[in-house]
Amino acid sequence: MADMTETTPGWLAPDELELTRARMPILYVDAVPVRIDDSGEVTHIGLLLRIGPDGTVSRALVSGRVLHHERVRDALLRHLEKDLGPVALPRIPASLQPFTVAEYFPTQGITPYHDPRQHAVSLAYVVPVAGDCRPRQDALDLVWFTPQEASSPQVQQEMPGGQGVLLKQALAHVGCLS
Repeated sequence: MADMTETTPGWLAPDELELTRARMPILYVDAVPVRIDDSGEVTHIGLLLRIGPDGTVSRALVSGRVLHHERVRDALLRHLEKDLGPVALPRIPASLQPFTVAEYFPTQGITPYHDPRQHAVSLAYVVPVAGDCRPRQDALDLVWFTPQEASSPQVQQEMPGGQGVLLKQALAHVGCLS
């Protein structure tokens, strides 16, 4: 029997990932894509439209795992390109200080964030994008909302797992919530 060698560094086989998720927290990045005006004020927030494994339609932030031996900056860029396309032109902050750290638990109610698959720790960033965004991978669409629209109860209800809470924290961080 031939040995199977993983050719993509940092990736785990599905069964290895499941075992790891059951035993330890996994590091993620969350990115809130925004459009800004000439004075640096946030004018729009981009939210992905996705269909979940159970067939439900929801809105989501750009999010994904940080791979073994991958810098956080590189993980942010990789996930922004994966979800928004290669010409989104994200401007990763010079300082990688997140606006918050979100802890997702498989048990609901410990924090506002819930992920039934795992305990995950996510570094969350607001990232201005200047280019043409065309959703890819499992995203159906990207819709730009004003800060007022994004913080509305209707949009918040469409964001599972506490991502609506995370979005409101991002809006407060950039001065868009009073």
